Amino acid sequence: QVQLVESGGGLVQAGGSLRLSCAASGRTFSSYTMGWFRQAPGKERDFVAVINRSGGSTDYADSVKGRFTISRDNANNTVYLQMNSLKPEDTAVYYCAAGPLRLGGWPRQYEYRYWGQGTQVTVSS
Repeated sequence: QVQLVESGGGLVQAGGSLRLSCAASGRTFSSYTMGWFRQAPGKERDFVAVINRSGGSTDYADSVKGRFTISRDNANNTVYLQMNSLKPEDTAVYYCAAGPLRLGGWPRQYEYRYWGQGTQVTVSS
């Protein structure tokens, strides 16, 4: 079992930056694909970014490409989301999740088995 704890959220002005961290318990962290998702008030939870087990492959939602960077440190069981050039529409609760290896593509959202409790990111205009 994996427990995930996000941190690093907060209030930032538009154009600013934040770095989210997600610390994982357990010794199997490196065996999971890791993803970041977000949910704005009144909206569904959406995919933000994903990284493979080694950290060598990533993918992003179109809305954050060029602004956000996902990375991981398997030695310290942590995945990060560096968010630059933040916009008010990035305001949401951000969740990290651990998912399986999926041959030929990335896991679907429903395939992520473990989720963190979320961290609030608020971007003011």
